[in-house]
Amino acid sequence: MSDWPHETTISAFKRAWALEGEAFWLTVFSMHQEKMQIKSPKVAIANLQKIFEATFKLANAKGFQAMSLRDLSRETGISMGGLYAYIGSKNDLASVIEGVLRNYIDKVIGELVNEYLDPVESLRAIICGEIFMIQILNPWYYFCYMELKGLEREQQQQALDLELRFDRILVDAIRTGIKQGKFSCDNPELLAASITAQLQQWHLKQWKFKLQEVSMEAYAQHIFENLLLCLNHR
Repeated sequence: MSDWPHETTISAFKRAWALEGEAFWLTVFSMHQEKMQIKSPKVAIANLQKIFEATFKLANAKGFQAMSLRDLSRETGISMGGLYAYIGSKNDLASVIEGVLRNYIDKVIGELVNEYLDPVESLRAIICGEIFMIQILNPWYYFCYMELKGLEREQQQQALDLELRFDRILVDAIRTGIKQGKFSCDNPELLAASITAQLQQWHLKQWKFKLQEVSMEAYAQHIFENLLLCLNHR
């Protein structure tokens, strides 16, 4: 049995949540199988992995807006007809990417409220959980952030909602601590927005942290400690 979220280490997190490998791709398939012509998980998950990994590679190289399904067919080695068995359009691809992230933000971070953690430990789990997800699902986060302008209006709003969902979870945790007399803060919404921006730096500026030899755990701890200072917690 996993010790997460009481133990906020990457090893405890990985024991609790399968965000890579066959189990992860099976979840992606399960979430969107109604929109696919392929109904067998064994057949689908290997090609789903190829499709999304190729999408991230092409989007980084030339931009999602400039990428075509023919480009994707060449990169994956899957015929155009084969691709259409999995996705109907580029918009479908973007929707799945957003949907997968939304699903895991809601489950991994949103359901922490059901653990009835102390407010300080709740914030620690939120910060560590988000950093760990950013690390493991880096291409998914990077896509939703960098390709936002090229998406359809509805999908732009969905991608923006991802960030707002996380902000709301953080605000609720801060307000709970304020009610319990653990924290003081005049503007929880602004503080949550600034913390979200700091977390985003982990997938936008990883080269800088590598240069400074800052580990994922050290960065999460730094954000957590500064958040407690802002909340006047002692």
